[in-house]
Amino acid sequence: MADKEKILIVEDEFIVGNDLKMTLVKGGYDVCGIAASVEQARLLIAQQQPDWVLLDIILKTPTSGIELGKELQRLRIPFLYISANTNQQTLEAAKATQPYGFLVKPFRERDLFVMLDIARYRYGAETGIIKEERLSSAAETVLDPNIVGNSSSMKKAQEQAGIVAPTNTSVLLLGESGTGKERFAQAIHKNSHRKNKPFVTVNCAALPVSLLESELFGHERGAFTGAVQKRAGKFEQAHGGTLFLDEIGELPLEAQVKLLRTLQEKEIEKLGGGPLIKVDVRVIAATNRNLEKEVAEGRFRLDLYYRLNVFPIALPPLREHKEDITPLTLHFLKKFSTNAGKKMTGISDAALQTLLQHDWPGNVRELEHVIERHFILAEGEQINTIDIPVNQLPVLAAEEKLETMEEMERAHILKVLKACNGRVSGSMGAAAVLCISAQTLYSKMKKLGIKTTYK
Repeated sequence: MADKEKILIVEDEFIVGNDLKMTLVKGGYDVCGIAASVEQARLLIAQQQPDWVLLDIILKTPTSGIELGKELQRLRIPFLYISANTNQQTLEAAKATQPYGFLVKPFRERDLFVMLDIARYRYGAETGIIKEERLSSAAETVLDPNIVGNSSSMKKAQEQAGIVAPTNTSVLLLGESGTGKERFAQAIHKNSHRKNKPFVTVNCAALPVSLLESELFGHERGAFTGAVQKRAGKFEQAHGGTLFLDEIGELPLEAQVKLLRTLQEKEIEKLGGGPLIKVDVRVIAATNRNLEKEVAEGRFRLDLYYRLNVFPIALPPLREHKEDITPLTLHFLKKFSTNAGKKMTGISDAALQTLLQHDWPGNVRELEHVIERHFILAEGEQINTIDIPVNQLPVLAAEEKLETMEEMERAHILKVLKACNGRVSGSMGAAAVLCISAQTLYSKMKKLGIKTTYK
């Protein structure tokens, strides 16, 4: 670190504060003090003018860390929270003070330094003081030749991915379906020191609740009916490499608890018992849901959200960067020409105008499919016309589409429950009518906030 940054620690447990100080000094930081209370912190802030504050949320003093966080926000002093508290109301209040990071205890030294590094990046991006050489290095990194886009939003996403790729930091990819989240996850893996190790994908939305834990953590022989042999889960398969958790917002609350414990302890326990297994896995998660909304409505754990949301990267919908449609189209034509051995020189202006006028609810994936279809049908060396079906649904935000689907599912389940007099299981129960197991229906009801007095 070229210039030592002054850090103030606000922690009322002496041993914890002192250990944190020694760790930071060893990492090249200048710790300008340890405050055991908000009052002491105020004095040290006035005297030392720290660059950063590490702030424990719960202090054994009348004034909480959150109150100090509000003051730091007004003073424009960047800070990070450190806490073992997982009370949702407390964490929501802490989040409202807009910290630049959030470390959930227990954490390792490496987690602390990575979070500080990311916090500096966020602060620098917000205030416009990011080191130019760092940005240039990230911009020059070619993540993946198949990630195409010169728009400012795509350049920003690629720049962020280039910065975080060499680290072990958890990444959360945000964006609508079809925006390229899995492509970005693969690119981050390929540009990391784990590139020669496995890249394992789990689609959290495609697995039934009953199989999720077995898929993620594995099982011992005889753990459940049909478990005729021992099986390694995705975490074990990804050891040393990267685990990509696609559609993490679909993960049931029961599985979220076990995932959080795995991320904290770096070890797994297979279904059916057996010894604990240490795993070294970098997690990249992706979702098209608004996880903060999911947290607020009780469908996603806030502590897991903070574990995953260390370095979020937002991928824009194609309708917001239409200037990339032309280079994307030419990229797809080149790819299909190479794969099919069919010469295709380009696309007419008229056809390109049709592409530019479409709103692309399916994003880049939809564009690729449209180009592939017209490439196959084209008789000459150029695509002259583009025919996009006119009966497209109106463009909605991903959150709105998902919310509507949930409402429809909830209404249908309520209707069946009413017809079954509220009964869930048994031959006359709603689960039998819906052709799903009672366990699956209970899980769906819990997720959708449906309650019944019958079993």
